[in-house]
Amino acid sequence: MQQFIEIYGFLGVILRGSISGALSLAVGGVAFLLLVARPLEPHLGASAETIAARARAIVFWSAIALACLVTLDASALATMLVGALELSFADALTADAVKSDALAAAPALALALAIRGPALRPLPLVVCSAALVCARLGATHAVSRLDNPPGLVAAELAHLAGVALWIGGIPYFLTALAHAPDGEAQRAIGLRFSHLSMAAVTMIAVGGAAMSLVYIGAVENFYGVSYGVMVGAKTLLFAGLLSLGALNFLAVRRSSADPSAFTHLRRFAEVEIGVGWTVIFAAASLSSLPPAVDLARDRVSVAEIVERLTPRWPPRLESPDHAALSISLPPIQTARADDALPAETADAVAASVIAQRNAEDIAWSEYNHHIAGLFVAAMGLLALLEHWPRLSPVARHWPLLMLGLAGFLFLRADEAVWPLGRLGLVESLRDPEIAQHRIFLALIIGFGVFEWRVRTLRVKAQWAPLAFPFITGLGGALLLAHSHGLANIREELLTEITHTPLALVGLLASSARWLEIRLPGRGARIAGIVWPIAFTLAGLMLLAYREA
Repeated sequence: MQQFIEIYGFLGVILRGSISGALSLAVGGVAFLLLVARPLEPHLGASAETIAARARAIVFWSAIALACLVTLDASALATMLVGALELSFADALTADAVKSDALAAAPALALALAIRGPALRPLPLVVCSAALVCARLGATHAVSRLDNPPGLVAAELAHLAGVALWIGGIPYFLTALAHAPDGEAQRAIGLRFSHLSMAAVTMIAVGGAAMSLVYIGAVENFYGVSYGVMVGAKTLLFAGLLSLGALNFLAVRRSSADPSAFTHLRRFAEVEIGVGWTVIFAAASLSSLPPAVDLARDRVSVAEIVERLTPRWPPRLESPDHAALSISLPPIQTARADDALPAETADAVAASVIAQRNAEDIAWSEYNHHIAGLFVAAMGLLALLEHWPRLSPVARHWPLLMLGLAGFLFLRADEAVWPLGRLGLVESLRDPEIAQHRIFLALIIGFGVFEWRVRTLRVKAQWAPLAFPFITGLGGALLLAHSHGLANIREELLTEITHTPLALVGLLASSARWLEIRLPGRGARIAGIVWPIAFTLAGLMLLAYREA
């Protein structure tokens, strides 16, 4: 049970993110069917039935997945409460968050049944969709707070609905474009979905601004606590989504004169899906943090942030000995009464030992980050040199550096774990942070081997090059939702500030590489330069990393 409690923090984020994603797909699909596909049936001709059938299938399976996910989340949360608070399982089921999940399962199943009916009946679909969004409100800060004004609940409701309409609707938009009979039908779909998206964006922006005023309140809360930093990351991702949406809007406007505009539109919409799902998982991570206004203490000042982000030159390229780390030193023994030291002397000795331990641990961590930075920067530079024909035969092998990076991190990322530490490899996985590190290592190894095979043409499948942006984007999303589980709130924030930019740069690299593969012509060439630069920038960030 203790092992489950320890890993629940990360598991809960994954479950909440998956629930939000499934809910957005289900509700977004209903909105697309009723507000886009159905009114455009005369323009779509025979393809209208195909588009509707595909959309209804996605809604059905999204609703089924949602019902399974909320049931699993309720069971996991109840189990955690039983173990952590020593409640009976019956009492744990009465918790508000557990009941919120249980309430969402019924409308999810009802929506699955309604969408499977012989006719598309708007009323039951709208009622089920509205019930799903309202049920999800129970898992938000707006409902769980004691001082929640009605306007805050309305803002959260608008925010949830806007995400579902826009992000949840994009897969259906791409499906409709793929099956539309001609350019005029595609243009009609694009214009109508653009109008729906603009309304959804307004709901997201107004709802998000209203919630920020309540949850953050002051400027110092925006940068001084983890909640504010995560909101800042979400805001940057939202700005990226707006930029992609604006490009799609312009593509629709010029589509009558440029038939190739729809190709660009579809590719940018594909990137929107990836960034949008990252935002959804970032929001799930945000829901596990206390609002900034509730943390009156342990805020970090601007001076502390600037000091932490100021690079130290040269980088730390010499590691302390593992035997000098705090995990390797024997615990401080209490002196016997007959040879006890004076209190002042004992305190000074203890403080000195703790400071020494902290210094060695910090040096170990900084060394790890700086060596990893050399690996990542080298990969970015070689990927950039791959564009030069004379250097390409050698530079294209850059993914193999990932294997060296993975081996280095396997040995050193978790110093308490085998083979350097005393903790067994399997036993260590109950620690959420170590488990996340192992997931990252698996992603690195998978990416390195597969991408090297793609670059050397050992794998020629058309979909194979897309593995790189997918894995890189997944790694960035996990890093953004990554929990460090530090007892010191201030130190946790300072660590968060250094990791969040890495996640954002990783998402930029992922998006640019996807566009390089999927876009034609000049757009692909520009994207092909952007992502190696982003990789190199990530390496430089790691080289500038510091913990003190």
